[in-house]
Amino acid sequence: MTDLIHPVILCGGGGTRLWPMSRPARPKPFLPLLGERTLFQQALDRVADTSVFAPPTVVAGEAHVAPIREQGGDALPLIVEPMGRNTAPAIALAAARLPADAVMLVCPSDHHIGDVPAFVAAAEAAAGLARQGYLVAFGIAPDRPETGYGYLKQGAAIEGGFELERFVEKPDRERAEEFLADGSYSWNGGIFAFGAGRFMEELDRHRPDMADAVRRAVEQGGDDGATLRPDAEAFGNIAGESVDYAVMENTDRAAMVPVSMAWSDIGNWQALHEARAADGADAAGNVADARHDLADCTNVMAVSDGPRISVVGLEGVIVVVDGDDVLVTSAAGAQDVGKLSGAGK
Repeated sequence: MTDLIHPVILCGGGGTRLWPMSRPARPKPFLPLLGERTLFQQALDRVADTSVFAPPTVVAGEAHVAPIREQGGDALPLIVEPMGRNTAPAIALAAARLPADAVMLVCPSDHHIGDVPAFVAAAEAAAGLARQGYLVAFGIAPDRPETGYGYLKQGAAIEGGFELERFVEKPDRERAEEFLADGSYSWNGGIFAFGAGRFMEELDRHRPDMADAVRRAVEQGGDDGATLRPDAEAFGNIAGESVDYAVMENTDRAAMVPVSMAWSDIGNWQALHEARAADGADAAGNVADARHDLADCTNVMAVSDGPRISVVGLEGVIVVVDGDDVLVTSAAGAQDVGKLSGAGK
């Protein structure tokens, strides 16, 4: 089993920027936003090749247990966080439960990857580096000067990838354009590979209190084989922190594997519009999955769970109808949907 790659799928967040379709009772990972399978099911599908991947482990909060079991089955290994503490402790829970020599592939549950063979090839390359002791990030090949993502700066070439020179915070437009022109910057997609034992070694070095608390939470938790519920008191003592800040920016063995795999984090309605348009839009760039009438429109998306949507003479607009709620936003305003008072309800 240790020769296989061990996927760890992180389920967290409420997807409030995809309100009103994404809500606490049915958040973004568990919606069929692209095709008939939900984003979570697609994440499972990508690691289903048993010649490459071991059975995946899912890390999630209690609120997500029901949809995970409904969509992934009762036998799917699941770690239920007592409370959210960001990605570093979540990953550490899985690392503490796996054999030390297991290679982990950490994946978000709510991203879209259009080129699965490219993803698998990158996972195998990253696993090769992880077996050499590297902590590896996937570097998503950028196709535009995106200001909504963090970036990875590519360093010297190594066999199977590159050294990771540094992490870069979300840039402004001017810097994003410079990154794109430079050619050595990639988007940070939040996908990582490392040995379980190596990850815990780095956590011991840089965040020893977190490492100790995670081990106690696992040892003192309730485990029925399919579901681990870490001890709430031990886990509650952890100060939440992302894996980027806690480990990846501190290790001296960071590497990256660049990959072009038609990736999107589906982080807002405009990102979903772009992903759906890639699979099929009309000649004017319009996308609709509802009863609709789009007259003299360009780059409009219409989404509805029933009522007809009619739009005349608009460009770059997204209209979403879900139950009693209606959202109308420009493409530029899509990033701010989560700030609406109704979002998250």
